[in-house]
Amino acid sequence: MCGRYAASRRPEDLVGLFGVEKWEPEETLAPDWNVAPTKEVHAVLERPLKDAESPRPVRQLRTLKWGLVPSWSKTPEGAARMINARAETVHDKPSFKRAFSARRCILPADGYYEWVTGSGERELEVEGKKKRPRKQPYFVTPADGSVFAMAGLYEFWRDRTLPDDHPAAWWVTCSVITTEAAKDPLGVAPAEGPRSLADIHPRMPLMLTPDHWDAWLDPRRTDVEELRSLLAPPPGGLMRAFPVATAVSDVRNNGPELLKELEGPELGTLF
Repeated sequence: MCGRYAASRRPEDLVGLFGVEKWEPEETLAPDWNVAPTKEVHAVLERPLKDAESPRPVRQLRTLKWGLVPSWSKTPEGAARMINARAETVHDKPSFKRAFSARRCILPADGYYEWVTGSGERELEVEGKKKRPRKQPYFVTPADGSVFAMAGLYEFWRDRTLPDDHPAAWWVTCSVITTEAAKDPLGVAPAEGPRSLADIHPRMPLMLTPDHWDAWLDPRRTDVEELRSLLAPPPGGLMRAFPVATAVSDVRNNGPELLKELEGPELGTLF
């Protein structure tokens, strides 16, 4: 799954990296090393500009809210539960299939966090001595330092309780697509601990390699089977994972220190 990630790249860098044509500087978000559900995030997407003479899609950098609200939803209350969409079923789930067909985006990240329960903690849980075991966070990121381009979907939702000219009348929300975690050896593995992403968690955000960006973002591509072919996991060996401080587990903590690699897990032996 993807329940927390880091996104510290400057919008100016994202504009150049993704070939963005339209960006509103007033929508700039500050670097965020602890992105949690319902927060605003940067997304790269393509759609025609409002009131433009040409109907061609324009690549834009937009600010969306993480937690998708389907257009047909009566209320936005379920947004916090719609942060992920499974690659295996995204094409036919009522909440996602319309967006999958026409409203796809890329959510740029430095990488994502995932939590592992230590062996000692698991033993206490089994014995009933501890109901909520502590978990060791790991940070997963491209081994070469490149952007982690997460496949995403976005949707528009109209708040019918507000007048048309109200600034909050329309919500634009998004979800991260997840896939089975890679079982291949990590490109760079920690000295002790997981040898693959599947050792950390059975799911992971789907990372799109640059050769898939254009096809994924193009809203003129609507063939479901063609789009599903873009959901293949990236080649193995591209990622690295390392333990970070448990401070990241508190969403109130935010700063570059959260990405500092620890020499070993804070909770001791995990694997």
